[in-house]
Amino acid sequence: MCYSAQVRQDYEKYVRQFGATLSIKDYIRLFWDQATKGSPYRIPKAMMDAFAAPADAGTREVHDLIQTWKATQASQLEQELFRQKKRLADAERTLKEKTTKKAQNDQRIATNKIGQLKTKIDDLKRSTPLARDSRIFPGTWCTVLASENGERFVAPMRYQCRPAGKPASYDQRYPGTYNARRDNLEGFWKGQFGRNHGLILVNTFFENVEGDDGANRILQFTPRDGSVMLVACLWSRWVGDDGEELLSFAAITDAPEPEVAAAGHDRTIINLKPEHVDAWLAPDPRNLAGLYALFDDKAHPYYEHRLAA
Repeated sequence: MCYSAQVRQDYEKYVRQFGATLSIKDYIRLFWDQATKGSPYRIPKAMMDAFAAPADAGTREVHDLIQTWKATQASQLEQELFRQKKRLADAERTLKEKTTKKAQNDQRIATNKIGQLKTKIDDLKRSTPLARDSRIFPGTWCTVLASENGERFVAPMRYQCRPAGKPASYDQRYPGTYNARRDNLEGFWKGQFGRNHGLILVNTFFENVEGDDGANRILQFTPRDGSVMLVACLWSRWVGDDGEELLSFAAITDAPEPEVAAAGHDRTIINLKPEHVDAWLAPDPRNLAGLYALFDDKAHPYYEHRLAA
């Protein structure tokens, strides 16, 4: 399972490289929800930073919504920071008089939260990009290149696919639907495979691996040649009974590359060759064998790994 990855979030990169159209309405809907109701899922900083210099009315609207959210978020974080600083001061004052378990816990928790809050506040103001700004996890929004009715578009999608026509409860019943196994594409994913295909540009990915001592470790895998991975995805446009719309996707995984297996993990996301992108984004549901052939001829850069920070 690819539980996390650093994904290119700059929509202009996808538009230029793949001749896609920016689905501005989907970005406006997402950031409107975030600014007015609060998004239940995290939006990578890099996705928001992509709208820092709006070029037209649509991107200006997204930019303004992001600024509205940032102002609200900054106010909430500052208020919470004040509460935690008071909590820490109260705990330290108590500890000067006597040692209590509650005061020790309050001191520890408040100290940790103060550090986290300061980082979040700094991130709202920071303009210098960091690698973690583009990282996604299950449930995180992500920039995705997709095709629909023969047209390519770029839109924000949640990294956990909820197939169209299924109840919202699928998110809880099938929490692993951020990945789609190759050997189940004509089973669970039959509504998307051969129909709704997408692509994300990945720099590096992360996997949970059990060490010799039984403890979990997070390993980071990166192509040795520095190439950007063209990761094959399936996506869905889900519409609820009340008209609520959700775009979501899953990355397709295959048997592990030898070096990934040697590191202790049993799956690898499918890295398409550039010459196969057009065929992948224009699928023929009557020729699934041709799509599997693209997987068989996937790219095989050597994936170096290291213990993630």
